[in-house]
Amino acid sequence: MAGPRHDASLYRDRDAVPIRRALVSVSDKTDLLVLAEALAKSGAEIVSTGSTAATIREAGFEVTDVAAVTGVAEMLDGRVKTLHPKIHGGLLADLRLEDHEAQLATLGIEAFELVVVNLYPFVETVASGATGDDVVEQIDIGGPAMVRAAAKNHANVAIVVSPDSYAAVIEAIGAGGTSLSQRRELAARAFAHTAAYDTAVASWFAEGTLNDEGDLPAHLTVQAERLATLRYGENSHQRGAIYTRAGGHGIAQATQLQGKEMSYNNYVDADAALRAAYDMVLPAVAIIKHANPCGIATTAPNALDPIASAHLRAHECDPVSAYGGVIAANGTVTLKMAENLKDIFTEVIVAPSFEPAALEVFKAKKNLRLLQLPEDWQQERMDVRLVSGGLLLQDADRFPDDIDSVAKNWELVSGERPDDEEMTNLIFAWKACRAVKSNAIVLAKGNATVGVGMGQVNRVDSCRLAVERAGDRAAGSVAASDAFFPFADGAQVLIDAGIKAIVQPGGSVRDEEVVDAARKAGVTMFFTGERHFFH
Repeated sequence: MAGPRHDASLYRDRDAVPIRRALVSVSDKTDLLVLAEALAKSGAEIVSTGSTAATIREAGFEVTDVAAVTGVAEMLDGRVKTLHPKIHGGLLADLRLEDHEAQLATLGIEAFELVVVNLYPFVETVASGATGDDVVEQIDIGGPAMVRAAAKNHANVAIVVSPDSYAAVIEAIGAGGTSLSQRRELAARAFAHTAAYDTAVASWFAEGTLNDEGDLPAHLTVQAERLATLRYGENSHQRGAIYTRAGGHGIAQATQLQGKEMSYNNYVDADAALRAAYDMVLPAVAIIKHANPCGIATTAPNALDPIASAHLRAHECDPVSAYGGVIAANGTVTLKMAENLKDIFTEVIVAPSFEPAALEVFKAKKNLRLLQLPEDWQQERMDVRLVSGGLLLQDADRFPDDIDSVAKNWELVSGERPDDEEMTNLIFAWKACRAVKSNAIVLAKGNATVGVGMGQVNRVDSCRLAVERAGDRAAGSVAASDAFFPFADGAQVLIDAGIKAIVQPGGSVRDEEVVDAARKAGVTMFFTGERHFFH
C-alpha cells in the first residue's frame, strides 16, 4: 500500500511561502550582509554556522548558531556541524502534508523556508595549484547535502546557491514570500551547482590517478553552465549558445571590453587564433578566417613595438583574406597596433591586455569586439570533441615552452644543417603548421608566414595553394608539412618554387623518393618523427 506521501489528495496547495526561518552558510560572502539585513528587517530567524555566523553577528544582526539548534558542538575541525536531524528534518519536511507537520511538532523541529548555501572553494583551490590534503579539505560534505535536501523540497523551501540570486530573494521577502515557480527555478540552479561541483571533484581524483602512460578516465562527465544565448549558431537557422566549464581558463572566460555581441563563429575563430598565437615564445600575432590562419608572425628583430611589428608581418601574408578576420595577440595590444588596424575591417581582437590609448582608438570602431583573456589563461590539457552518440577525448597537442626542445629530436635527412637563424625559422613554420587545418602546408620567411595551404584533400593541392599565395616570396622560404608526403610530387611543387628547407614528420613508405628529390635539388629536409594533424 502506498504511503501518504504518494497520495495526491493529501497534499495541500502551497504557492507563496513567507520566509520565517533561514539557514545561511556560505564560503562566498559577497553581499551576505545585504541579504542578512533584509532577513532581519522582515523578522526572520537566521540560523548559521562558523565564519558566516560570525560575519552576520559582527554586523549587528541576530543570528542563531547551528550548535544551539542541534545541541551538538561542531566537531572534527568543522567537518561535522549541519549533518543532524534537527537541520535536515527542517529542510526536508513537506509541510503540504499534515503528517509531516505533526512529526516536526512532536520532535521539536522547526522548518526552514530559505536555505542560502554555497560550497567550499574546491575549484578555486585546485586552480591555485594546491595538491593533496589541501584540496581534499575543500571537498564539501554538509553543504551539498543541505543544497540537495532543500532543492528536493522546493515545494516548501527556497534554495539559493549564488549571490546572483540575492536580489530576487530580497524582493520576494518584501512581497510576502517566494512563489512555487521561483523556488523551482532556484532548485534547478541548485542541482546544476552540485552536479558541477561533484564533476570537478571526480575529475580531480581521476587526473590524480593518471600518469603519462596511464589510461584516460573510465568515466567522463562534461559539466558546463550557459553563459549566453547567441544570435544563432554557425548558420542563421541554427540555435546557438556558449557555456563555461567550472575551472575553465579559456576564451569562454574572456571579458568583452567593447563591440557587438560575440557570435558562434567569432568564438570558434578566436579560439583558433589563440591556438596559433600562443604557440609562439616571441611576441606573436595570428589572423584567422574560418578557423584557418591568414597569417602568423612573430616580431621583427629589434622592433620598437614588438606586438605591432608582429601584426604587420602577419597581415602581409594575405591582406585580402585578413579582411573581416579575427586577431589574437600573445602580448599587450599597443597604441601602434591599434593605429595600424584603423583602416582594416576586423571582427574580433583577443589579447591578454590592451593599452588604454589603444582602447581609445578602438572606440571609433564600435562594432569591433575586444576580448581580454583572464589573467590565468592557459591552454587546455585535454581536447574533447562530440561525435554522434558520444565524444572523443585526447591529450592536447602542445609544444615544449623551450624553443630549442622543439627540434631536439629532428633528423636531418637531406642537405646541410641551417644556421641558427634559419633553424628558428623552420621551428616557427613547424609550430605555425599545427594551427592550420589538414592537409596543411606553411611557407615562412623570417618567422612570418608567406604562404598557407590548408584544408585540401590531398597534399599536392595544399602545396600548390601555399606556393600560389606566396608568389615571389616562395623563393628562399622554408616549408612545413603537418604530415608526411605520401609521394614526392608534393615536395617537388615546393622545390620547384625555390623552397630551401622542408620540415615534415616522415614515415611514408616512399620517404626515400621524397628525400631523393630534396637531395637532387640541394634542399635541406628534416624528419620530426611526429605529425600535427588538425581536423
